[in-house]
Amino acid sequence: MANTARTQYCGEVDETLSTQQVTLCGWVHRRRDHGGVIFIDLRDREGVVQVVFNPEQAEMFAMAEGLRNEFVIQVTGSVKLRPDGMINDKIRSGKIEVVADAITILNTAVPPPFMLDEHQQVSEEVRLKYRYMDLRRPDMMAKFKLRAAVCRVMRDYFNAEGFLDVETPVLTKATPEGARDYLVPSRTHPGEFFALPQSPQLFKQLLMVSGFDRYYQIVKCFRDEDLRLDRQPEFTQLDVEASFVDEAQIQAWTEGLMVKIFKEVMQLELSGPFERMTYAEAMQRYGSDKPDLRVPLEFVDIADLMQSVEFKVFSQPANDAGSRVVALKVPGGADISRKEIDGYTKFAGIYGAKGLAYIKVNDLSAGQDGLQSPIIKFLTPDVVDGIVKRVDAKTGDIIFFGADKAKVVNEALGALRVKIGHERGLAEKAWRFLWVTNFPMFEYSDGRYYAMHHPFTQPDAKTEDIDPATTTARAYDLVLNGFELGGGSVRIHDQTMQDAVFKLLGLSEEEAKDKFGFFLDALKHGCPPHAGIAFGIDRIAMLLTESDSIRDVIAFPKTQTASCPLTNAPQAVDSKQLLELGIKVNKPAGEKVHG
Repeated sequence: MANTARTQYCGEVDETLSTQQVTLCGWVHRRRDHGGVIFIDLRDREGVVQVVFNPEQAEMFAMAEGLRNEFVIQVTGSVKLRPDGMINDKIRSGKIEVVADAITILNTAVPPPFMLDEHQQVSEEVRLKYRYMDLRRPDMMAKFKLRAAVCRVMRDYFNAEGFLDVETPVLTKATPEGARDYLVPSRTHPGEFFALPQSPQLFKQLLMVSGFDRYYQIVKCFRDEDLRLDRQPEFTQLDVEASFVDEAQIQAWTEGLMVKIFKEVMQLELSGPFERMTYAEAMQRYGSDKPDLRVPLEFVDIADLMQSVEFKVFSQPANDAGSRVVALKVPGGADISRKEIDGYTKFAGIYGAKGLAYIKVNDLSAGQDGLQSPIIKFLTPDVVDGIVKRVDAKTGDIIFFGADKAKVVNEALGALRVKIGHERGLAEKAWRFLWVTNFPMFEYSDGRYYAMHHPFTQPDAKTEDIDPATTTARAYDLVLNGFELGGGSVRIHDQTMQDAVFKLLGLSEEEAKDKFGFFLDALKHGCPPHAGIAFGIDRIAMLLTESDSIRDVIAFPKTQTASCPLTNAPQAVDSKQLLELGIKVNKPAGEKVHG
């Protein structure tokens, strides 16, 4: 059996090892035949090194001739400096080459489904089907090395701050936290189910009741919800909870963590403290509770100017308390073509906008004659002048408008704001952190109130003073460049307050006891004041690696349909197994039942 011991990783061989003998193991990345000499780029997780096979050693040279991409080999040879003119300054091993003395083929490989060229375009479906090949790409390997470094820093940081790493259950009780649970049938309790945790929320609070004082965990969570680029059915988060602290301490720890991550992983110095903004201000200025502050464009409310106009597209929402009329000025945007505007209109329509009105300011000094817009004829000169002055428009600008239900305006114009800002080069090249605070405690929908975060968040009011329509929560989200990295809150630690919140959410005493009885009982046994936060590790890794999707930083992700092309999961299971569980599958009409 071959001795597969190696002395170095391929990517770590450099000029400091000149004249030394090394043994390397890895994959054949590329083979080149030049004038009777064979060159192999040998690759492992740390990079590539050039290996030279000379024809003088006939047996070894014959083996080298038979090498193909992705063969797994072991090479022993001497490190020599490359000749002048052959140096590759882009890689660490670029000044040397390894002249082979011996080669062992550890395994052959069939032709790969795609070449591992980082610039080659391969469909995501193919990449995920052959994920073990996709992960061999140097750029993919770099993403996961960065992710591992982030997790290492997280553990080091919280260990140093006196936190305990405690695991919480994966099989638990279904609790309503806003998304659907993944359910696991119990064979030993027929007809009953466990749920996979959406978060360890109640268990980490119970650890505070237990006196653990400071807890953290890097934990898998599960949510059966519709997917997006930054969502997966299973995801990983850093979970943090501490007793006898308030939001200021949690935020201070968080900022210290981010400073450490950026310094040690990104080699960047962050300055603090991070910016802060209330939820109300963020929605008013940006239409989003996770605004990308790199984009300087902001909403300007103009409902008061539109209340009396005859144009009902504007006047109706201007007189409706649940609607908004806003203007979004884009400096220098008057050169945006009609075709581009049509594209922006279609984009806004994704979010429910019925259209996209605009005014181009071609020449401010010419008054109304210097404006170009299909809507000016519906507005009085005073209204138009009022709009131009309020947004401080200059010659060469364009003003876009949103007029609809507040949710539609916020989402449509908020997304358009970010799209235009980046497309036109208005976005700052920076890392812009932001704390968003003072979220509403409740949101109203379908005739009842729901907890905006979760029902264990502390209201910023005394029990007797809670007004579900106006009371804010002691909750906070950390946002980076338009993405929510994490969210947390001060928790309810008093049973009277928890009972009051459940009541406002429409939970009867019996329902509350059935769903959360174990937790409510714990609150009676000396629960300390506590607060916490959780961070999406996948999302952090996505941003720091500048990836387009969190699927690029998850080793074996699901597609947007929550399926796995690699394993073909989910699949039907054997009927015998279903029988053991007491489960009968009712497929939609027309679908075949497998068993």
